[in-house]
Amino acid sequence: METFFILLPIVLACPAFFAAYTHHLHMFQLNSYHFDVELKWMGKNMGQVLLLLIPGLISALSSLLVPGSLYWLSGGICALIMGVLAVYLNYRRVTKKAKKPLVYTDRVRRMMVTSFVLFSLPLLLLFFLAGGKIALAYASLIIALMPFYTLLVNFINKPIESSVRKHYINDAKRLLLENRNLKIIGITGSYGKTSVKYYLTELLSTNYNVLMTPENFNTPMGVVRTVREHLSPLHEIFVCEMGAKRRGEIKELCDLVHPQNGVITAVGPQHLETFGSQEKVRKTKFELARALPKDGKVYLNADSPELMKEENKGNAVFYSLEGRGDYNGENIRTGENGTTFTLVHGEERVEFSTPLIGRHNVLNIVGAIAIAHDFGISYDDLKGAVRRLQCVPHRLQLIDNGRALIIDDAYNSNPAGAKAALETLSFFEGYRILVTPGMVELGAQMAERNKEFGKQAVGCCDYAVLVGKRQAPPILEGLLEGGFPKEKIFVAENFNEGIAHAYGLDTEGKRPVILLENDLPDNF
Repeated sequence: METFFILLPIVLACPAFFAAYTHHLHMFQLNSYHFDVELKWMGKNMGQVLLLLIPGLISALSSLLVPGSLYWLSGGICALIMGVLAVYLNYRRVTKKAKKPLVYTDRVRRMMVTSFVLFSLPLLLLFFLAGGKIALAYASLIIALMPFYTLLVNFINKPIESSVRKHYINDAKRLLLENRNLKIIGITGSYGKTSVKYYLTELLSTNYNVLMTPENFNTPMGVVRTVREHLSPLHEIFVCEMGAKRRGEIKELCDLVHPQNGVITAVGPQHLETFGSQEKVRKTKFELARALPKDGKVYLNADSPELMKEENKGNAVFYSLEGRGDYNGENIRTGENGTTFTLVHGEERVEFSTPLIGRHNVLNIVGAIAIAHDFGISYDDLKGAVRRLQCVPHRLQLIDNGRALIIDDAYNSNPAGAKAALETLSFFEGYRILVTPGMVELGAQMAERNKEFGKQAVGCCDYAVLVGKRQAPPILEGLLEGGFPKEKIFVAENFNEGIAHAYGLDTEGKRPVILLENDLPDNF
């Protein structure tokens, strides 16, 4: 009977360990495997740390401190705790659909193997050499300290990961060198880079065989994977998105691919928690301009005030919607069927139409047109390509689901994009509903920026659904200061509750038009 009460909680600890480790490995992946970023995440999400720490410590102390004669009590307490943890953690893992699920890369698999060995071998040795109570205390402590255990596993694997990383990077460099005639265009910016990447690839594909980094493959290993798996001798242009959360990361990507031309879409208050200031963001983005050869061009968004503060802009070509550029978009008209605008370049004026909506989409298209035209593609060819452009998912994507017209702008909102999305919503006829958790990753500016966002929403929407009790206060404050009716504001616990409330509103006989502005990432 004693063996049963010792073995049962150990057996139950295994699924609890697996669920807890998988969750924290997922968060570590979302935090780009950065030790300092993960520690900051822990500090802001103490609830998730204490969720394991408190029951794990209680289980460990019960195993160690309850007298041996009361083994049934200590074993029962531990079994109850481990059983509840296992059920709850696995239930949450299965039912909570991640917006960006854990990707089982080779690195993740190696970490999982290391974690299993580090957990199971000492557990078995302690069980046979020191007894079940000590083994149970060990298992409980590992689960209690799971966030730190994940970092320990990463530290142990670091030499292996460095070796693997070096091998893959060298292989990618070799493949790029073998494609000597390949033209490489690097794209970076606080926002807009993914949209410009997609639009530019579509426009250049009119005359060229183009490879681009897919989805959000904008890290060194994402670029390496793209090159190793998809680059062929037939490709003539490689459009490479470059992301960064700290100084030096754009330079690292440039040292890998050696772009001949570049695009900086904007500089704004993104990732301020890691950068610290917009000046550091700007200097990091301009690592791309400094890496270009002397005859290489860097295409710059002249409407980004912070970007334009840079003194040494390099061999720059500017694009704008405010008449500040070499390529300018004017006379913008947006409706449910898309957008039309006039491109002005020198003495030339060319009319374009696109199924996409929103001013910042037009700005991104103008930037893509500037590059494609400099690559020798005529305006007549570009007209057709612009008409064929498809919306990048979750970036002012227009969806008519029968119940409502959805403007899906749920991807990683920023101050400029959020303002443009509100302006786009204001163009639509119907009962306009804003559903938003506000903006994140803005560091100390987050509350101020969200309050300003609330003020900007006044006059652009008829009803506001704010998602998240922690996020809502500054947006609510901005709405109310701007004179928005309090009875037309609803604060939801989560997105599902928010969208359900939006669908249930009395829209006064008008068609509901719902703007989904941002969605909280899984690690927020």
